[in-house]
Amino acid sequence: MRILSIQATWVPPPGDLRADRFFLLSEHLEGDILHPVWYERAEQLEAEFGPGALPSLTRGRFCYQWFLSFKYRGRFQWLRRQWFYISKGLELHRKKGYDCIVVYSHMMPALAGVVLKLLTGAKLIVEIMTSPDLSYLYEHVRPTWGDRVLRVYSDFCLHLTVLASDRVHLLYKTQLDHYRMLRRVPASVFHDFVTVSLIPSPPQEHDRVVLFVGAPWYLKGVDILIQAFKKVTDEFPDVMLRIQGHNPNSPELEAMAAGWPRIEIVKPVANPETLQRISRALVLAHPSRCEGMGRVLLEAMGAAVPVVGSDAGGIPSYIRHGENGFVFRSGDADELAVRLRELLGDAELRDKLGRKGYELAHTLYTERVYVEQYTRMVEAAVRGDE
Repeated sequence: MRILSIQATWVPPPGDLRADRFFLLSEHLEGDILHPVWYERAEQLEAEFGPGALPSLTRGRFCYQWFLSFKYRGRFQWLRRQWFYISKGLELHRKKGYDCIVVYSHMMPALAGVVLKLLTGAKLIVEIMTSPDLSYLYEHVRPTWGDRVLRVYSDFCLHLTVLASDRVHLLYKTQLDHYRMLRRVPASVFHDFVTVSLIPSPPQEHDRVVLFVGAPWYLKGVDILIQAFKKVTDEFPDVMLRIQGHNPNSPELEAMAAGWPRIEIVKPVANPETLQRISRALVLAHPSRCEGMGRVLLEAMGAAVPVVGSDAGGIPSYIRHGENGFVFRSGDADELAVRLRELLGDAELRDKLGRKGYELAHTLYTERVYVEQYTRMVEAAVRGDE
């Protein structure tokens, strides 16, 4: 079965083929990926993937088609990207038709997917990767008019693209429950791609660290985590809070950590090193205010690290409260402090929750399971299953 995948992120695909979802999907599917990347020159792309990587790069039975996003600066960059999606998609479809178009986002890329569906007759799948009912409300401490406009725009795109699709990919069952018109759209519910097989084995000794990985800081609830950690820090004088993420221009975050030497703010690192840090942590905290799934949760589970997360979005679908971690009310620093106190004070509890998380990650959320679920989703869309 042949698909066209439209990607939204500017992050290049991994160099390791074992971490490339489309290389693994080649076992059952084939096609092309329209992928914007954060380069502006061909040399930069070729330095990453080797000579001849532009205009395309073949991996397995899939071929990456690149759009050098940073080559086009300014307010009309989005228009050039949309034109790339539509024009390149049509060009490739004329050479060899697609059975299905899969779009990783319900926003601008999905609008291009709708156009391509109308022009090619291919089936359309829209992947919903966030909690749309919470999106843009928590980008800033106080939502701006721009945030509110973006929320309205997000809901507009969601309704238009989902109603035009033949199927949607949801990360959790209730993801569209806030939208009455969208509840009857056929859906496949499964996790996003995580390289569980590449997660380091649990170490004999862990660093005395509560770890957070993510950005931006307010959307991800870092302020709640800092408040909670301050409430328990005197009881655990050898434990640090490490906050890792790309948070430019965040004086508020730095001010919250000022004067607290055991709160460490560090820059992001490459995924293999991040996985090493996760595997060595005592606890991984994910207090997000808006979340579709939280890939770091599965990465921590895969390393047998207990997790604690808010009840926002899809987080409770992946943290089984009391089994592999704890869930607390989103925004409630006091409840998070209680959960941190329980975890930090009980090594046997951490071990029990970590082992259950490891079992879940290595049975329910592996790359193999993802490939099987993704393939079934495409086949169901093409067949027209309800």
